[in-house]
Amino acid sequence: MPARAPSPRPAPPAGYRVVACVGETMAVLAPTPPGPLETAKLLALDVGGAESNVAQYLAGHGITARWVSRVGDDPFGRMIRRRVAAGGVDVSAVEVDPERPTGVYFKHREPAGNAVHYYRRGSAASAMTAAVLDGPAVGTADAVHLSGITPALSPSCHELVATALRPGPGRRPLVSFDLNWRPALWRGIDGATLLRELASQADIVFVGQDEAAAVWGCPDPHAVRALLPEPAVLVIKDAERGATAFRGAEVVTVPALAVEVVDVVGAGDAFAAGFLAGLFAGHDLVGQLRLGHVTAAAALRATADHGPLLDPSTVDHLLAADDEAWVAAIIGGRDSVAGGALATSDPE
Repeated sequence: MPARAPSPRPAPPAGYRVVACVGETMAVLAPTPPGPLETAKLLALDVGGAESNVAQYLAGHGITARWVSRVGDDPFGRMIRRRVAAGGVDVSAVEVDPERPTGVYFKHREPAGNAVHYYRRGSAASAMTAAVLDGPAVGTADAVHLSGITPALSPSCHELVATALRPGPGRRPLVSFDLNWRPALWRGIDGATLLRELASQADIVFVGQDEAAAVWGCPDPHAVRALLPEPAVLVIKDAERGATAFRGAEVVTVPALAVEVVDVVGAGDAFAAGFLAGLFAGHDLVGQLRLGHVTAAAALRATADHGPLLDPSTVDHLLAADDEAWVAAIIGGRDSVAGGALATSDPE
């Protein structure tokens, strides 16, 4: 008789208000105007990090968000702390390392698309250990958000994530995990098996359909769920096509919004934050997925990893729209929304 697939854990309740996001954030340098690095004369300095992106978008939705990490005692580290704090995030638990530097990466455009080059080996954040989980920033949080980037940074970072996910008295009531597949970080390591093991222990898992295909060979959302039956909630993001959420026997798919895209970097982090904010606000799965798409639209319209949220009235219109109006909506610049019933210039 074949082994019975494990049942998913119970879905988390609404009402969480404090989230600790644990992971590395780096300084980002990119040519301005956009183009290839080798011909650039000027580089713009910005901030990039999956977990701090999620924290900033959560803060924008009114959730108390804490970013927990380490940076170097250098200008990049000071800039990152200041920028993330300006997004409404509590950065008091970010440690400053006097020896190791802040990580840096460069991004630029090539004929085949965007490309990135990381300089993060030996960074301050790579020295994080499971001890960060013992501090009050994590210990008093209702929820913890992690990504699959962190366990690839170092053995101590892997142990940090494994400990945060491991059942026990110190585990937070809700732990979410975004796969965030970065193949360059997993060279020579069986990342597919390790990430499957970690994701299986999370309460909520986010994974891109393209990531699932690349890492695990899963051709569709149902194949991903078959591989990961344990999480209470599994969300598969499929770029501009939409997103599918599994919760127990419930399966919901919501098409993505049409957006005038500037840059796709950071959209997955924004989606995760919006989905979590929808959960914390008590929305059903459709509302959670919609708020994920609405938040992702903010990132898609920005050149940086983090962009301003749509104005609250636009968000309310989109969340309340019927299916036909939702599909017809087009998100342009300056919160403009085209699509008949969703036109926000009319106060009614």
